[in-house]
Amino acid sequence: MAPARPRFGIVFLPESLGGFGDLCREAESVGFDWLGVADSQSVFRELYVALTLAALHTTRVRVGPLVTNPLTRHLVVTASAIASVDEVSAGRAALGLGSGDSAIYTIGAPPATLAGLEEAIVTLGRPTSGEPIEREGRTWRVHRSTRRVPLYLAAEGPRTLELAGRLADGVIVGLGLTPEVIRLSLAAIERGARAAGRTLDDVDVWWFAKTSLADRRDEAIAPITMALAASANHAFRFTLEGKGVPVDLHEKIRALQREYNAHHHEIPGAGNASLPDRFGLTEFLVDRFAIAGTPADCVAQIRRAMDAGARQFMITGFVPDPRAFMRRWARDVAGRVAG
Repeated sequence: MAPARPRFGIVFLPESLGGFGDLCREAESVGFDWLGVADSQSVFRELYVALTLAALHTTRVRVGPLVTNPLTRHLVVTASAIASVDEVSAGRAALGLGSGDSAIYTIGAPPATLAGLEEAIVTLGRPTSGEPIEREGRTWRVHRSTRRVPLYLAAEGPRTLELAGRLADGVIVGLGLTPEVIRLSLAAIERGARAAGRTLDDVDVWWFAKTSLADRRDEAIAPITMALAASANHAFRFTLEGKGVPVDLHEKIRALQREYNAHHHEIPGAGNASLPDRFGLTEFLVDRFAIAGTPADCVAQIRRAMDAGARQFMITGFVPDPRAFMRRWARDVAGRVAG
């Protein structure tokens, strides 16, 4: 029996909204199944304006935040916004939620706690379907919302992965793509699913990867070093325990995190781009978090991940020419993985 073909989504960080709709149309045309937009109000353009453009310029792909957080936007505001995107996209919206990264750090707010994420998941599912919620003596409601928008939790640690397995419709796994990490992540999601009387098959699992293509491996890695630094800063924030990180790298990762500048988050060539090399972490981070290199390198990395149990990949378009990258990805990587 032939192996299942992988599915791919792509995340954009819109620095400008000029031409963004056309970029989204092209992402759909080359075969992506999900189009996500990051939420970072201090660094990139407004999330829901970008998602509206994405919805209006596509007809098939799923669209939604990858990801927003429960702190910088009130939960009812988020419910209303994603319900509106769902209407504009004719029912193609999905809501990606996480604890917060540059969106919160640039304004000095703390990340959401595990309990806060759990409350947000439980809460957000109701107003998008038009159901009222009683909170602190008041009724929260989003009128004219009729479909419960599916919710995906971005998760890196074992407890957050378990939470996703227990409550979310799906999960965006950000802990890494090595076989060991994939097995750790799937085990945690399955524990959570079992606790809720579900199975792993009830959870739609996607794997987040920092991605770049070039004729030589070093040319592919250079444009995404800032993204690798972002992965190290985010995935290992709260603890390194239970995350499959070699002990001899713990202090290097903590040193990178101390130097990380949230205002330079995912910006090519900005201050964070030099951090992986400065702390001798580039190769570790590429192997852990990236699908990057020549087309043959990328195909091999995806097949390695698939052999460990991954099937759906959320890649990044954080490169100087995203249109050329998407065309080449579709032709030279996605088209050959299951061939």
